[in-house]
Amino acid sequence: MNYVPTVKLRAALWAVTVVVAATVVAVLLAGCQKKEAAKAAANFTPIRVVLDWTPNTNHTGLYVADTLGFYAEEGLQVEILSPPADGALALVGSGKAEFGIDFQESLGEAISSDTPLPVKAVAAIISHNTSGIVSLASSGIRTAKDLEGKRFATWDEEKYRRILQTMMTPEGGDSGLVRYVPGDVTDVASALATTIDAVCVYEGWDVVKLKLDGFDINYIDIGRSDKRLDHYTPIIAANEAFLRESPETVKKFMRATAQGYRYAIDNPAEAAALLVEAVPELDPALIEASALFLASQYQGDSPAWGFIDGERWADYYRWAYENEVLPVDLGQQGFTNEFLP
Repeated sequence: MNYVPTVKLRAALWAVTVVVAATVVAVLLAGCQKKEAAKAAANFTPIRVVLDWTPNTNHTGLYVADTLGFYAEEGLQVEILSPPADGALALVGSGKAEFGIDFQESLGEAISSDTPLPVKAVAAIISHNTSGIVSLASSGIRTAKDLEGKRFATWDEEKYRRILQTMMTPEGGDSGLVRYVPGDVTDVASALATTIDAVCVYEGWDVVKLKLDGFDINYIDIGRSDKRLDHYTPIIAANEAFLRESPETVKKFMRATAQGYRYAIDNPAEAAALLVEAVPELDPALIEASALFLASQYQGDSPAWGFIDGERWADYYRWAYENEVLPVDLGQQGFTNEFLP
């Protein structure tokens, strides 16, 4: 009479044993996986990249390479950092970051100063200068000469006096007649409607945003106005000691980064979505429109993404020296293509 209950009891005990055993196995497997993950992470080479500004579509390739695992495939653990007040090059030059996003103009100033920074450009993020002067169509500023008597916002008046002089002189204009308004402009649309008539912006960001918001604007392309002003902006710069001591790591980083930007070139909408996923506070509509514009600009007419043309690089530095923007003519100093894939 006790046979059936005994069988049931044994079955119940067996079920409990199986559950306990399965739980123990699961815990052990989870522990092993964590140990393996920790071991893998420990074997990854840490890389710090400092941005030039808040995350935007100039940086898309970095976020794509990180999110899609291109860096991990190269054994790299990449940390993307916000820039300090004194800029990315200062952090890179001091060895507190291996790579940084900056501009050919800033790099020239950094390596020609009395205390030069040990930094070098290793890639051009965009193949041509996509910055220019934007104004509302109602201002009537259609050419550089039309800036005479107008309010132009700038954070570096002397340099922009030289730039505008170069642009305006062939048109019979006088850059001395421009009304320079010092300071950075964070809200371009509001500033153009109130305190200024024109400002230098990136076509792939502020111009795209103004058009999305329905503004009727005029835009003067600086790089196309004079080939000497078609400098590289932005660029990826690296610490020179790091380049000498860890060339294979640099090549791995550049290989994965190039893969990220090639993905952004071929799949702009998908790349935009990945950037927004990584930085949710960004405006999806602006990011997608900007990504579509930059897809044709990242590599442009260069033989490969990231390639820097030595003659065009030197053209800007020659102009900068002749116009007293830099104390020396740097020629082709300050960049290398040797680490590009």
